Amino acid sequence: MRENQTAVTEFILLGFCLGSRIQMVLFGLFTLFFVFSLLGNGLILGLISLDSRLHTPMYFFLSHLAIVDIAYACNTVPQILVNFLKPDKPISFAGCLTQTFLFLTFALTECLLLVVMSYDRYVAICHPLRYSAIMSWRGCFTLVTTSWACGSLLALVHVVLILRLPFCGPHEINHFFCEILSVLKLACADTRLNKVVIFIACMFILVGPLCLVLVSYSRILLAILRIQSGEGRRKTFSTCSSHLCVVGLFFGSAIVMYMAPKSRHPEEQHKILFLFYSFSTLC
Repeated sequence: MRENQTAVTEFILLGFCLGSRIQMVLFGLFTLFFVFSLLGNGLILGLISLDSRLHTPMYFFLSHLAIVDIAYACNTVPQILVNFLKPDKPISFAGCLTQTFLFLTFALTECLLLVVMSYDRYVAICHPLRYSAIMSWRGCFTLVTTSWACGSLLALVHVVLILRLPFCGPHEINHFFCEILSVLKLACADTRLNKVVIFIACMFILVGPLCLVLVSYSRILLAILRIQSGEGRRKTFSTCSSHLCVVGLFFGSAIVMYMAPKSRHPEEQHKILFLFYSFSTLC
């Protein structure tokens, strides 16, 4: 940083400007669902690891999605809970960037895993005879490893671009955790490069994969409609419907937050969307 700029040592998270009663209600709800989320995802991991009948590609991908959900919740929800109890609580500069990196890593990895899972369902329903050959264990490991690697590398790129920026005040982040757009607003330099990289990442990680998911599920829907048995049709549809709901919630929230035109109150909109997404994920 330049000599005439004060080095940033901490940020202050403003959170929501709500009454104490509402904040306590939200604190209780988030604590409850946070515990249930950890227990639920932990139970999923335990069942998949213990039951050999669940050692299939679909449950292999589901186990990694459960790991991402646990890590995502542990990275963001405790900070939200602290913010409900102690508004304006500071967070160190290093801690803030670490939280940003982990949030981006888990969010990007989840995005890619959802695409992989939709492809797995497409192959299972539309090409059942070739499923074992296409979704081999080697291929599954490659898909999962690639998802984690791409998520981590893209998150690292964003954090490195943030590190090149000077922060000279104010140090108040209008959010309840270190969300990347809220952090960039505090920079004392041109952030156009950061925003261009975010937009390009959204095109490749959100719009492109979402199109692939929609194509996969359109083919799946056509295959389901051709199933003669009503019971088989219901079973196949129920297998895919829950995954499709998660995809719609995840991609819809992310696209609105990072690609929709700016509103009059973008900060409040982002906080509400993130709160809604976090609450739905924990449920």
